[in-house]
Amino acid sequence: MAQAENESAFCPIIEGPADDTATHETEHTEERDTIGELRRDLAGMNADLLTPPSLSPFLRFRGSVAFTEGFEQNLHILAKDQYPDRAMGIFTSGGDAQGMNPAVRAIVRMGIYLGCTVYFIHEGYQGLVDGGHSIRQATWASVSGISEDGGTIIGSARCKDFRERPGRLRAAKNLIEHGINNIVCIGGDGSLTGANLFREEWSSLLKELVETNQVKQEDAETYSYLNIVGLVGSIDNDFCGTDMTIGADSALHRIMEAIDCIATTATSHQRCFILEVMGRHCGYLALVTALGSDADWVFMPEAPPEPGWEDQLCNKLKNTRETGQRLNIIVLAEGAIDCEHRPIKSDDVRELISKRLKYDTRITILGHVQRGGCPSAFDRLLGTRMGAEAVLALMEATPTSKPVVIALSGNQTVRVPLMRCVEKTLAVAQAMQAKRFKEAQELRGRSFKSNFETYIRLSKLRPKLSSNKQHTFNLAVLNVGSPAGGVNAAVRAIVRYGLCEKMNIHAVFDGFEGLINNQVKTLQWTSVNGWSSVGGSLLGSQRTTAAKIGLTKIAEKFREYNFHAVIIIGGYEAYTSVIQLYDARNKHPEFQVPLICIPATISNNVPGTEFSIGADTALNEIVKICDKIKQSAQGSKRRVFVIETMGGYCGYLATMAALASGADQAYIYEEPFTIKDLIEDVDHLCKKMEGHLKRGLLLRNEMASEHYSTDFITNLLREEGKGIFSARSNILGHMQQGGFPSPFDRAFATKLGCKAITYIASLIEKAATGDGKVICNTPESAVVLGLIKRQSEFTPVEALKTKTDTEHRLPLDQWWLKLRPLLRILAKHESVYISDFIESGVDEVDQTQ
Repeated sequence: MAQAENESAFCPIIEGPADDTATHETEHTEERDTIGELRRDLAGMNADLLTPPSLSPFLRFRGSVAFTEGFEQNLHILAKDQYPDRAMGIFTSGGDAQGMNPAVRAIVRMGIYLGCTVYFIHEGYQGLVDGGHSIRQATWASVSGISEDGGTIIGSARCKDFRERPGRLRAAKNLIEHGINNIVCIGGDGSLTGANLFREEWSSLLKELVETNQVKQEDAETYSYLNIVGLVGSIDNDFCGTDMTIGADSALHRIMEAIDCIATTATSHQRCFILEVMGRHCGYLALVTALGSDADWVFMPEAPPEPGWEDQLCNKLKNTRETGQRLNIIVLAEGAIDCEHRPIKSDDVRELISKRLKYDTRITILGHVQRGGCPSAFDRLLGTRMGAEAVLALMEATPTSKPVVIALSGNQTVRVPLMRCVEKTLAVAQAMQAKRFKEAQELRGRSFKSNFETYIRLSKLRPKLSSNKQHTFNLAVLNVGSPAGGVNAAVRAIVRYGLCEKMNIHAVFDGFEGLINNQVKTLQWTSVNGWSSVGGSLLGSQRTTAAKIGLTKIAEKFREYNFHAVIIIGGYEAYTSVIQLYDARNKHPEFQVPLICIPATISNNVPGTEFSIGADTALNEIVKICDKIKQSAQGSKRRVFVIETMGGYCGYLATMAALASGADQAYIYEEPFTIKDLIEDVDHLCKKMEGHLKRGLLLRNEMASEHYSTDFITNLLREEGKGIFSARSNILGHMQQGGFPSPFDRAFATKLGCKAITYIASLIEKAATGDGKVICNTPESAVVLGLIKRQSEFTPVEALKTKTDTEHRLPLDQWWLKLRPLLRILAKHESVYISDFIESGVDEVDQTQ
């Protein structure tokens, strides 16, 4: 690796892949009678179990095992009914958050699948204290169709009784009566702290219950310990120890949707808008909103403005209007304060601007709109993955196990000590109270601090920052491939960060074709105003690679424009083009400059990264459509829909959309299927129609199979399901490439753009000659910049050549394939799930942020 930096893109998203040397070999197997038999087969896979040679680079399984080398020390193989006679309870506490229901669904179904009895504890801690009908057994059907619902179906309430020992005594008695000594608590730091206190008092509570004859001695001995696992559900994202809390991404979606709408009316009337967002004493929502919306100013608790901020704010707004900008957006966190802890209110800011600048200034307070609505695709996946992992953590817990929180670190699921997270979260509040605001920012995590620093640099606080500086180096940026949401945010970051690094930024329109036709324009600071919120590619994008245009012609243009570095944003064509330019360096010295590929494609098929810019936006579009189609299917009764997604040969979109929308199956190229498999799925759907939820949803990647097309599968369902259900198909097409970029893609693209400039600047510093030339001819100067596990990495394309299936335009290792068994389990198929969680300390998690 050329360079690695800890990263979280405020990220999605589930777990990272195996190490680069891992090979994935699986078998098409029948259900195993014992876990031991399965372990033996996994340990000694032989030639009879391997897939055909043409398919061997991929993890290819159906209804069996996802196996990854390199994680043997953390492998936990789980099969159906592995933990019989166990009971567990689940409750949600504190403020509700979108994504809680997908977590509840995963906990219930994974628990039932493993043989546990699962109980809903309604209304949070109040239900624990009240007992009776507040504690009810959950069934498989009771969580059907809840993934798309916001809030929590089991309710949440504040409970004063639980804060006192008599209330906790009643709660313990109620749990013993139901045979529950395993609990999953979904809530914020206060809720999790209460759960830990309950666990610490458990022995003394049971002793008192036995002494007062409220509980039998044998029952007290049977349930002598209480295991607790926490999931953090909070739109504020204020919990230290996890990169993202359940609900934060959905809240950002609500905020971004509002601010995009506000921008159009503000532009029409040349208005200034103050947008107040939630977050209590945490400025995360305000900060990421400002970063992704090109806001002019942000007020947040962790970074109060310096004395005299009123003059600075007014001067800045005045300067932006003088440069031709017709609107101003100010984002204010509800807990914003100044250096002396005096609250900064929306009304105060409006009065300041109205009086001094005479601008038409309006306030929009979003309030509880941020908590409502459907969960985003990210929160559905986060809740689902964390919920399943919470069950496994409970099943593996011992009487001496400390309570843990299931957290997200970069792209990996980790278990972190609950109370260490709570202590660090409280330390943030203490630092702020003592006016140690820099320390508070650091305690929030590296991601928070770097986000703030990036915002300051990109937010036009000094729009004439580089106007009087002599630019020495020329950087070209172009888009090669298909459109993807977030590309324009990356370009904006590259332009502004590049100007700060004394670079001339040359935008090449329409890819390499535009370069040959001299469609090159120098961009300035204000040239990219408002680009972050725009979908598609404002530079124009062509799928023609460098070699197809002609490397000699491109070399001539590199020499003509004197490019010292080139950033190519795009999909597999961009990746291929960097390889082609790199391979031609000896013949064309003009290519001996830093060459960086920033992956941007909805297909998410670029080697060297686990996520591509645009994939999250496309995933959200697909999930929204699936929600609408499911409503149609439910209204029609007994109807199955087959939905075709894009992605080329990569099944990422189909798989993740299926997992997020609660689909019954996802057909992809990486997992071969036969007519027998299709018939089994028909049988599964027939059984499903006997239940209360009489609908079915199947997703198919566009290149899943040459012969089993979407029409074929739909016609097969119609024929085999006659008299039981009807079938319809829907090909989503290019609507998956459109729409406003998601908050994740805006933030992710911005970070990658800034990191690319920083990396190029470091290379130029080493490779610049005295006559102003740059000569880079090392593998580390031609790289893909992507997110790998818990880090941002610059991976040389030379190293990626052997990790690429060039025929099918795919990386050989794809992390998300490990989630396929979970998709099948939650859809009530037979499968075996392998968890490869990471145990980590809260400090280690924060280092990835």
